Amino acid sequence: MALKKFRPTTPSRRYYTVNKLSTTKNKAEKSLIFSKKRSGGRNNMGRITARHRGGGHHKIVRIIDFRRDKNNIPATVKAIEYDPNRSALIALLAYADGEKRYILCPEGLNVGNSVISGEDSPIKLGNCLPLKNIPLGVEIHNIELSINKGGELVRSAGLSSQISAKEGKYAHIKLPSDELRLIDLRCHATIGKVSNALHSSVSIGKAGRTRHKGIRPHVRGVAMNPVDHPLGGGEGKSHGGRQPVSPWGWLTKGKKTRKVHKASDKFILKRRK
Repeated sequence: MALKKFRPTTPSRRYYTVNKLSTTKNKAEKSLIFSKKRSGGRNNMGRITARHRGGGHHKIVRIIDFRRDKNNIPATVKAIEYDPNRSALIALLAYADGEKRYILCPEGLNVGNSVISGEDSPIKLGNCLPLKNIPLGVEIHNIELSINKGGELVRSAGLSSQISAKEGKYAHIKLPSDELRLIDLRCHATIGKVSNALHSSVSIGKAGRTRHKGIRPHVRGVAMNPVDHPLGGGEGKSHGGRQPVSPWGWLTKGKKTRKVHKASDKFILKRRK
């Protein structure tokens, strides 16, 4: 994969870049997709609860197997595909019993490779096995937080994590955010690093490309009138010496929104950055 640049034939093309994905199939597997109506940021009463959402290209939802619960049945990678609902690529697996499933594609997994899940699986790219059977320092992703619930951590493009230690019935997992967390050794994880590491390096280049993603324009508070925002109004560019706030006066930078006491606090050994 590489970033493709364009000749500056227009002002937006000057900074426009595209990630040339190494996909092998354009159409999704029909048995593993469904269509979902978008909310446009509105709740069941029709009121906007998430601002700056709406429009965009229609997206078909791919059903991803985060649990990897087909144990001891080998599967062959049939295709590497693009998924509009996530930053990583996905891989289409064909199991020996005929079933097909999508998984998150690790970096370096190719069509024709074989993967398997289960406790006795070898330490090989794309294989899924419990943390207790994974050596220290091996790159892992799609990590479960609860046993048999399915992977919830480290699923975005280019991310990976490592087991730094094992103590008692818990593994010490160092997450990409530098958080050090205790996770039960019976939880599963997949070997390898998530694909499409260049996703974060893409330059959007023009406003229309953001609209294609379903993101509507975001107006700065200081550019509004006093009736519309606490930071609005004033002569020239002025915010009145006030801290950045939302239209309803909530602090938006640096205010902690996490609950003070959570049940998961005891599993966090070191906070993120």
